[in-house]
Amino acid sequence: MRKSKGVRAVFIIIAAFVFFGAALFAVMKGYEKVEHEFRLATHPMKYSEYVEKYAEEYDIDKYVIYAFIKTESGFDPKAESDVGARGLMQLMETSFDWVKFRLGDSDDITYDDMYDPETNIRYGAYLVSYLIRHFGCMETAAAAYFSGIGTVDGWVSDPKISADGVHLDTIPGKGAAHYVDKINNAFNVYCELYANERK
Repeated sequence: MRKSKGVRAVFIIIAAFVFFGAALFAVMKGYEKVEHEFRLATHPMKYSEYVEKYAEEYDIDKYVIYAFIKTESGFDPKAESDVGARGLMQLMETSFDWVKFRLGDSDDITYDDMYDPETNIRYGAYLVSYLIRHFGCMETAAAAYFSGIGTVDGWVSDPKISADGVHLDTIPGKGAAHYVDKINNAFNVYCELYANERK
């Protein structure tokens, strides 16, 4: 009789572990689903027709473009920064003028066109692709997008900052370092979320 009670107690303990394990698994799966849905909402693929068009034209990973748009404007085409950068990819007027010259665009295109999603993505994608080719590394290109190409040219030529002249071992200034982290994080989330659609 005592042995039977012992067996029953062990069975109850095992059943309790199984129940709580199953409950915990269900809670975790529910959390993962909620987290996945939240990340989909915060990392959308808006303006995909323009992103894919210019990703192909300028030979750049489309998720790099999405990462910059997400980080720069949160997909608000009318966004304007405190220093006057405009649109989805937050181009400054000096960057706009430089890209316009490089693309050979007519005088009909003005800085006001940076509020137009397609024009902004075209210009921003060109600039990012140029920076990636110039520096050979997305992280260094992101630093240059934030701090300026001349500044980052100086960084990569300094062996205390860049041992190989390509990657930044340390990024001077918290602002630039934080920006590069945000770009990297956004890019990684896009790659993870949309892995099946990656081209």
